[in-house]
Amino acid sequence: MKKIIFALLRYSGLPVLFREVFQRNKVTVLVFHEMDFQTAETSFAYLSKNYNFISLDMLVEAIQRKDSSHLPKKAMVVTFDDGHAGNYALLPVLKKYKVPATIFICSGIIDTGRHYWFREGLDRQTIRHLKEIPNKDRIAFLRSKGFELEKEYPVKQALSMAQIEEMSPFVSFQSHTVSHPILSRCEDEESEWEISESKRALEKKLKRPINAIAYPNGSYTKREVVFARDAGYACALTVKPGYNSTHSDPFLLRRLDPNDTSDINELIVKSSGIQTVLGSL
Repeated sequence: MKKIIFALLRYSGLPVLFREVFQRNKVTVLVFHEMDFQTAETSFAYLSKNYNFISLDMLVEAIQRKDSSHLPKKAMVVTFDDGHAGNYALLPVLKKYKVPATIFICSGIIDTGRHYWFREGLDRQTIRHLKEIPNKDRIAFLRSKGFELEKEYPVKQALSMAQIEEMSPFVSFQSHTVSHPILSRCEDEESEWEISESKRALEKKLKRPINAIAYPNGSYTKREVVFARDAGYACALTVKPGYNSTHSDPFLLRRLDPNDTSDINELIVKSSGIQTVLGSL
């Protein structure tokens, strides 16, 4: 049914209307996670023809200067959250379509055999529940199931430093905390440490400035905004849907989530931001 709805919306002309009216003088930021190679090829072939890719740095600089004169019409920033190992396979596609992507990585997981807690065979209902309880209770539950944050597994889920170094001339790597907790469910000390320590650790590993952070799961409170600013970041990204402009709060940047879809109709609809008006699709 959803496939039919997305096809109908695409051919209704609404994505073109949104792109030419609402997105024309805004900056759209997309968030992906772990799309496969063919999905990336199809997605960026379409996006490159209908939008103008810019870097996250370019958006932040425009916000800081309150000057959009250097931003192209229908500007788009492409981001990936988590730093999954599979992102490495997308490098040829990013290079082909000249996508200056930003990948937000967890400092305590990249270049290790540690796993992402939400990829440990848990069903959606359990994951949803774990995102809503105090962080200490989430950790205790995972431990009861045999998962430890610092446990090394034979199969790596995150990018290695070798892969990051190879991708770095074409991709910007930024912070996604240390271990991907739900920050709003953390104690003050936990949240502040996850935000500041990831910046420190990544700058040491990557030997380059870390200026941006994406709140894991898009979860944040006013407290996280303060922590991010105090840690020295220039911006932070949410998953609150919508577009950005030079008047946007740099620590509450909005993103649209195509959900790594392989359905081109869904990508076209979701990248236009129609769901911000029609609600969840």
